Amino acid sequence: MLTLAVGSSSAALAPMVSAHSTYGNASVHLPTMHFGFKGSQPSSHLFIPTTPISSFKAAVATVDSNDLSSSSQNPPDKEQANKYYFVVANAKFMLDEEEHFKELLFERLRLYGERNKEQDFWLVIEPKFLDKFPNITKRLKRPAVALVSTNGPWITFMKLRLDRVLSDSYEADTLEEALASNPTTLEFEKPKKWVAPYPKYEYGWWEPFLLAGSKESKV
Repeated sequence: MLTLAVGSSSAALAPMVSAHSTYGNASVHLPTMHFGFKGSQPSSHLFIPTTPISSFKAAVATVDSNDLSSSSQNPPDKEQANKYYFVVANAKFMLDEEEHFKELLFERLRLYGERNKEQDFWLVIEPKFLDKFPNITKRLKRPAVALVSTNGPWITFMKLRLDRVLSDSYEADTLEEALASNPTTLEFEKPKKWVAPYPKYEYGWWEPFLLAGSKESKV
């Protein structure tokens, strides 16, 4: 407790004021101070409460470094694991015209192999799930090809990368149901003159990305 004692005096200067403060088990002596008052003033005491040092805590927020490197989202539960994301466009654009699409898929497949990571993206030719999206199918030329994955952020990246595609998501109980396709035949007209500095995509390059058993679509 800090106590200031102010006394009366007829002199130009009032008596000395001393202060004594105790913080926890430590005693602190403050310097002697003089206050000047004219005339006679009644004696009074000014009490200024203080907080013991032992109860003082610095308001500093500590952040675990693991919190900075980990995702803020919780791991997906079983229901979330059955959610599939996709981008879709007509087959000619996806498989015969988009010059970087093949390289992007094979590079990702190679990376997964190096890390022993299970593949989580596929191509689907004439996917059956499109029946659930009439607003998309009415804007598509057929046959259509979809890139499907359980990795939503990557599909968002691919949508931005490919540009001329449509995207959405859906749920399915099994992988086979999610990637089910309608039988179709792909036919791409060969250009009379190929002027690009890179070789033309060979037919069938997409087969490694189809679900096993769904490679019946050939010219």
